[in-house]
Amino acid sequence: MNEKILLVDDEKDIVEFLQYNLEKEGFEVIIAYDGAQAIQKLVDKPDLIILDIMMPKINGFEVCKIIRETEGFERTPIIFLTAKSSEMDEIKGLELGGDDFIRKPISPQKLIARVNANLRKREYSSSEEKSHLNLKIGPIEIDREKYVVKIDNKEVFFPKKEFELLYYLASQPGKVFNRDILLKKIWGDDIYVVERTIDVHVRKIREKLGKYEDLIETIKGVGYRFKSM
Repeated sequence: MNEKILLVDDEKDIVEFLQYNLEKEGFEVIIAYDGAQAIQKLVDKPDLIILDIMMPKINGFEVCKIIRETEGFERTPIIFLTAKSSEMDEIKGLELGGDDFIRKPISPQKLIARVNANLRKREYSSSEEKSHLNLKIGPIEIDREKYVVKIDNKEVFFPKKEFELLYYLASQPGKVFNRDILLKKIWGDDIYVVERTIDVHVRKIREKLGKYEDLIETIKGVGYRFKSM
């Protein structure tokens, strides 16, 4: 069965151009022209979502947030494809649960390469999870299968990348990881994101850990580690 891609953009010429090239590569393409339509199209169970930001009705950031909170779509790869080019837009998109951030214009060949890279990461992640589904560290419980984090037995929502970063650090307590390693592990070699992205995600994770925020230590000039307990 061909993998399904949900393509969301309000510019019909861009949609038609990308749809043609994606279908030529063997993908099944589902189309939405605004954020509201994109949410409705989730019933088609896409394997990956390409999402514009500046759209009528509901913008791409809000759509991403809704998708990540929808059962069954916690791990579906989301690629932002947008004319917005600031670093803060990129950080916001990744912080909300996006997997990749691509600026327009982009060649079809490059987009397809990024689509394939994100799909490969999803497959690797799924196979890796089978042997490491659950983790318990003191007051923190992490369920990889359900993408659920409990702190003091209370469920706390973590967007996809925050979840993966927390899990990766917590699964190897006491080990120090520099930002470059964390970027490659969580975002992959094929995806370019700035190092500051790690710091933003760690800050968000600490906020959610509350009184346990010190479990993630900053090693000055190096990176981060999860405290051994």
